Amino acid sequence: MKKILTTLMLVLTTMMTWAQSSTALEQLKADPRKAYGTDYPYEQKVFEMTKAPSGYQPFYISHYSRHGSRYYWTDRLYIQLDTLLTRAHNNQQLTPVGEAFYTKFMACKQELMTGVSELTQLGWEQHQFIARTMYNQFPEVFKNGGNVFAISSLSGRCVLSMSAFCQELVQCNPKIEIREQSSRFTLDGVVPTDRQNPVKHKYPKARPRFEDNRAQFQGEYTLRQRVTPRVFTSTEGLPGNMERLGSSLVDLYRTLPSINHEGMMDGIVTDEELAAEWENDNLGSYTWVFEPQYQMIPILQDIIKKADAVLTGNSDHIADLRFGHDTCLGPLTVLMGINGADIDPENPYDVKNCYQNWETCKASNMQLVFYRGKKAGDPVLVKCLLNGHEATLPVPTTQAPYYKWSDFRQFYMDRCNSIKEE
Repeated sequence: MKKILTTLMLVLTTMMTWAQSSTALEQLKADPRKAYGTDYPYEQKVFEMTKAPSGYQPFYISHYSRHGSRYYWTDRLYIQLDTLLTRAHNNQQLTPVGEAFYTKFMACKQELMTGVSELTQLGWEQHQFIARTMYNQFPEVFKNGGNVFAISSLSGRCVLSMSAFCQELVQCNPKIEIREQSSRFTLDGVVPTDRQNPVKHKYPKARPRFEDNRAQFQGEYTLRQRVTPRVFTSTEGLPGNMERLGSSLVDLYRTLPSINHEGMMDGIVTDEELAAEWENDNLGSYTWVFEPQYQMIPILQDIIKKADAVLTGNSDHIADLRFGHDTCLGPLTVLMGINGADIDPENPYDVKNCYQNWETCKASNMQLVFYRGKKAGDPVLVKCLLNGHEATLPVPTTQAPYYKWSDFRQFYMDRCNSIKEE
């Protein structure tokens, strides 16, 4: 009977997940910018929380966040566009729209080249907002102060994201003591795949099932070819093919809100055009986050280990914070099955119902909030937030979005232990 009830709860949780995420296209229609996917700037909004069960209060938070908005991650994009636009301008191969773009691009070229991969002002503000929201939503965790441990990847944009977040927490309550660390000693808990990580892992890659049926997908995917003629009257003598040129233009367009240069590409690309092709782009994103999910096992183990230490009294942390990259948070959401990201559908048209790439946006974050009851025998509960929204997990529960920590811990320990290193 117990097995039947457990199975029933898993089915109900899965159904809830599909119901929540089945509105992906409606969300896209309401906000076409979500088609930017992993380049979508974090939504600075506060969402309503489900009331905790009677007698329960939050006491500890475990968190993982991607860095905030930044300039493009490599200078290759800026160099390529500089070369293309300069040559086309000199050869009179630019349309009027292309000439306007050329003028605007050249005016900020030095800024773009200098800022490559660095956090922008918006990225700083995103983490300030997330920290203050966390403080305001869970005041019981922070009101008396206490110790917080924050770790970051070795990347400057992650270190600064951590700094913005931690400074804001201390602004909220100066009694909070925060130890920040960005070093090789802590890479296993934040970016285990970093080449400088002294702990070496070799987990197998996973392959999403829809890839075997991807040819069945008939979604539109012509924007890359269509944008090029809007900029160039001819591509003769220019390096790269038309689709590659179009991809570079689209890549730049999606970053503009993060670097405060919206309007630079007026007449070249629109949000609505990107939204029309989002589902196809999302398929590629799902494969990208699905394949390396097992490489994030050390992060999940770090989450469990540090929570255990708090619960057994071996740690006095009120929060453990991690600041890394989309290459870790995206696969971690699949590994944990947040909002059904581990459903792994066979039909490519169903992928949008379990994963939307804007959930791995700039400053995207996952928070596990721990609750303790008043009575000595009350089980510890945990709730998961993804980008400020209450999320579902594939863990059996009768109190969603709250889960017993003992069930959470056992479920994910079993999941981690089921994957063996090669």
